[in-house]
Amino acid sequence: QVQLVESGGRSVQAGGSLRLSCVASGYTYSGNCMGWFRQAPGKEREWIAKMNTGRGMTWYVDSVQGRFTMSRDNAKNTVYLQMNSLKPEDTATYYCAAERSPVNFYNNCAGTSRRYNDWGQGTPVTVSS
Repeated sequence: QVQLVESGGRSVQAGGSLRLSCVASGYTYSGNCMGWFRQAPGKEREWIAKMNTGRGMTWYVDSVQGRFTMSRDNAKNTVYLQMNSLKPEDTATYYCAAERSPVNFYNNCAGTSRRYNDWGQGTPVTVSS
């Protein structure tokens, strides 16, 4: 059974940092697209970060660019989201997602959340001012 499990979410003061983890089991992702999404109360789920794991390149939504960093530990089949300089507007439930199919080295993982096959259950993050 394929499963993604996020962890690391908690309450933190504005300006603080958190590292979210997403551990995959039941499937080894390689040369694929991985993504991080978040959903704030009363808002739609939005994409915030993605990675082509074959190329090792990441992309971020403007609102988190320069503050968040996505990375991967292949040995642990885990992706991370390092979040620095957190703001109250970062408060949301954070989800990781994985596309199982490998992609081309130059693929930019474009599109909507529909491209992702597997999703975690989310980990909540609350940033207090």
